[in-house]
Amino acid sequence: MKKYLLGYQTFVFDCDGVILNSNKIKTEAFYQSVLAYGELAAQALVEYHVANGGVSRYKKFAYLLDEIVPTLPDEVFGPSLEELLEKYAKIVLDGLLSCEVAEGLGKLRSKTSNAKWLIVSGGDQAELRHVFNERGLDKYFDGGIFGSPDNKSQILEREINNGNIQQSALFLGDSKYDYQVANIAGLDFIFLSDWTEVKDYRDWCKIFDITSLASLNKLSS
Repeated sequence: MKKYLLGYQTFVFDCDGVILNSNKIKTEAFYQSVLAYGELAAQALVEYHVANGGVSRYKKFAYLLDEIVPTLPDEVFGPSLEELLEKYAKIVLDGLLSCEVAEGLGKLRSKTSNAKWLIVSGGDQAELRHVFNERGLDKYFDGGIFGSPDNKSQILEREINNGNIQQSALFLGDSKYDYQVANIAGLDFIFLSDWTEVKDYRDWCKIFDITSLASLNKLSS
């Protein structure tokens, strides 16, 4: 156990790529959800999704319809925003209920028993709470499980203002967006790399002097 962790009153965790090995599940779900618009659109959305890890599905599908579809070489008619969201959710749910959970989670919780734990994710809030309940993970997160449609900045600001997030606080994430929102909110940050889709994370962490660890298991050991 890293001794400096014992000083934190609050731990804030991203979900995908941190608690659950679900990044690839969601990337594939974005691709499959929009194939009615053609492979060009599907691949373009995947590239936008990977480049904007941690951003909600609502914003990503809105980007598809507002920015990608109008640029396609041929006029294509496909699912509406609501239909895209519904199809994506169906594909994702099965994966979230069966994917790998971060090793060492329970051990880390027992070693930080005096601190509050929260999930702050770009995933759908109702979906997250259902999955965490079904998998018996909600017991760890006494500070709550939060997600979209509110974005991470909105959630952090709200939970800081209502006293749920107490300083000093640490955010554990696997995306550049996670670092940005943590930095704006005044939270310390650790980047977890084992399941990330950020290909240049080593150089990026070095440039911004960000602590990087492979996984949560490294924190608890």
